[in-house]
Amino acid sequence: MNIARKIDQAYRPRRFTLPKRTSELVALIAVSTTLFLFLHTRDLHLRLKEMEVRLQPEDIILTNQLLSGESGPEELSGVKAMMKLLQSTGEMPTLEPNQLNNTRKAQHDVVFFNRVPKVGSQTLMELLRRLSIRNDFGFHQDRVQRVETIRLAPEDQAALSALVSSYEEPSVYIKHVCFTNVSSFGLPEPIYINLVRDPVERVISWYYYVRAPWYYVERKIAFPDLPLPDPKWLKKDFEQCVLSGDRECKYLKGEVREGIGDHRRQSMFFCGHHVDCLPFNTDGALERAKRAVEENYAVVGVLEEMNTTLAVLEHYVPRFFEGASDVYWNEISRYNPINKNNFKPPVSEEVKELVRKNFTREIEFYEFCKQRLHKQYLALKLKKP
Repeated sequence: MNIARKIDQAYRPRRFTLPKRTSELVALIAVSTTLFLFLHTRDLHLRLKEMEVRLQPEDIILTNQLLSGESGPEELSGVKAMMKLLQSTGEMPTLEPNQLNNTRKAQHDVVFFNRVPKVGSQTLMELLRRLSIRNDFGFHQDRVQRVETIRLAPEDQAALSALVSSYEEPSVYIKHVCFTNVSSFGLPEPIYINLVRDPVERVISWYYYVRAPWYYVERKIAFPDLPLPDPKWLKKDFEQCVLSGDRECKYLKGEVREGIGDHRRQSMFFCGHHVDCLPFNTDGALERAKRAVEENYAVVGVLEEMNTTLAVLEHYVPRFFEGASDVYWNEISRYNPINKNNFKPPVSEEVKELVRKNFTREIEFYEFCKQRLHKQYLALKLKKP
């Protein structure tokens, strides 16, 4: 018995007693690891859900979120509202992609992107550059200019139209310039595209963009003899500019600012070069801008509704935008944030509301472009089998 007990004790597992501090450290590591895995898993789950919305086919988005009424991407709420409006007026069955697509009017397979500043146009330009390699078309952009004039004299409009027409098909040409009707000079009609953005957010973005340090570094490198602006002007705050009645932040109906162009409004880039386009926030300029969009532009996208914009571009201008959603979400949006201004401070809703009161036509034009984009999107869905 004694021998058996000794053998049993020899092979029995031994207990090791850890010091109290060591056991606390092990427990802390275990808790930290569990917390890290939880946070990582939660983050991964959220990103996968986000990618599910971004990358799934539009048919699935429409079925699961638009027609069923389930909550989905914020941008689809506008499409749903448009769908209900068209259903209530009986216009829904009459939507035809072909009637809403001015690409069919083009006589020259060249995309003319007369890009509006501060609406995401740099991002769309980068998207087109990458797609030009993927889809095999020419990519051309205007060179950086010392003074960028967006309103052109008739002879300069004719020269620009001739330049656009000179590019070999298929090609893209990109320039900051007001809408130029190429066909009015007896030349073949190109494919017009552009982007818009909430007009108040855009004017705030422009205000701080032209004051950003890197903006003047780039300008100084390109044009070393350019004088630097007044430091007081650079430091001027937008909210204070509005509240103090500073002329720069006064948005008065009918006011004309000629010079190199009126960058307070995006409708100028659609209205064109006519003298009626000069007065700020007027009905005449608004109607001309709307008419140009309706009659000439294949697609006018909306920065705040990028999923819908990309879907419409892919279907209405497929020669150039095939695979645009894939390139945008997987290459540009995730890894290459473009032109983000970290020097732009937040602006209060109270100040934004003050500005909105003077941007009534600009807001109407923005809503008009959104509604047109929604119609184009819904027309595609109605024709899906």
